[in-house]
Amino acid sequence: MKRILLILAFLSPLTAALAQVLTLDSCLALARRNNVEIRTSQMEVESAIEVKRQVFTKYFPQVNLAGIGYHSVKPLIHFSIEDIQSSDMRSLLQDIYDLVAETGSDVKKEVSLMRQGASGSVIVGQPIYAGGRIATGNKLAQLGVEAAELQNDMKVRDVLENIESTYYLVVGLQQKVATVSAALALIDSLDRTVQVALDNGLVTRADALQLQLKRNEMLANQQQLLSGIKLSRRLLCCQIGIEHHDDIVFGEQGLSSDESAIPLEKISSGAGSRPETRLLELSVDAEKLSKRLTLGESLPQLTFIGSVYYGNMIKNDATANAVALLSLSVPLTGWFETSHKLNQHNIRIAEASMKQEHLSRMMALEEEKSYSDMVDAWMLLKSDSAALDVARENYRLATLNYSAGVNTLSEVLQAHALMLQAENAITDRRTTYVMARHRLLDLRQGRTGAGK
Repeated sequence: MKRILLILAFLSPLTAALAQVLTLDSCLALARRNNVEIRTSQMEVESAIEVKRQVFTKYFPQVNLAGIGYHSVKPLIHFSIEDIQSSDMRSLLQDIYDLVAETGSDVKKEVSLMRQGASGSVIVGQPIYAGGRIATGNKLAQLGVEAAELQNDMKVRDVLENIESTYYLVVGLQQKVATVSAALALIDSLDRTVQVALDNGLVTRADALQLQLKRNEMLANQQQLLSGIKLSRRLLCCQIGIEHHDDIVFGEQGLSSDESAIPLEKISSGAGSRPETRLLELSVDAEKLSKRLTLGESLPQLTFIGSVYYGNMIKNDATANAVALLSLSVPLTGWFETSHKLNQHNIRIAEASMKQEHLSRMMALEEEKSYSDMVDAWMLLKSDSAALDVARENYRLATLNYSAGVNTLSEVLQAHALMLQAENAITDRRTTYVMARHRLLDLRQGRTGAGK
């Protein structure tokens, strides 16, 4: 037995060293790398960047290669002297052919063209003026990238706030388990006192049974807390993207708050620094650019087209040529439809501006509410801290009076229950206060993640 105890004493520090300790900061760092929602949001940013690059290519000439070849069973063009309708012209050409034939020249009486051929060409198109749609499209694509980045910031913030909430849930449950364990130790100590008194005939068997019922109640409470910890740990591991195992230890970073700390001062709204504010501005700007795109569709379009050709589509000998064109397109009948589209855009711009103003006021109200929630949590924490001191003193006096034979066991157990309730209340108040304080800092500073 001594050897076993020595081995266990030696292995205990090694086991603690092998345990993976995760603080709140490390959980948030893991979530930034592994969380599925965050990674998906980052892919949306990458997609918006690719759209911007795609639209930017419209500034450059569009170059196309074209090739064609053909082979017909019969020549596509075939004619002879007999095919001429005018008899005088047919007779004249026949006399010329006979004279040439007498000289020994190899002249054919009929002509066949385009039986087979092939050609290749390079076509270059460069918009010179497209109603401003190319420049406007690039500006709209840039707004899309910025909007995707802001949405990613908001997604990161929301996900990390959820992870922070789950982390404090785990830590709070762990502290409650520790509180119940300490309470069970007090019950065991009280049980030994009761057993001595029972053996001496100072108390009845009912007191011992009453104490046993209290222990069973606390054991059931402890089991519920352990089940809650197990599920909460698995949820937190899933959120931060790691495999769950029992060696993970979640610390209590940030939860042991100083109840005497003065809460943050009430300052003017910081809604202007929040990503939601900028996203609302972008929605208005995007609608204005969409209106310019619609207007550009009704403006003249000027395009340069150049083509280089090489082939033998008609003659047997290959030839080369080049063509340059200017294409001007002026829409005439599209103005009626465009005017209604522009009116529609004006309505949407007014709607986006109205939403921007309304949501800005709502965000300012949200920050003020967050400040009130933090102050309320701080005041309740101060009150519960004083209540805990009173409950602990009440339990101490009840125990002393019970030992002196003044109080009954029921009064001691009642004082113990009040102390346990006060200790659990402190854990909940600390969690609420810390999270409310972090939330307010996030709103004021426009940070992209809780705990950043």
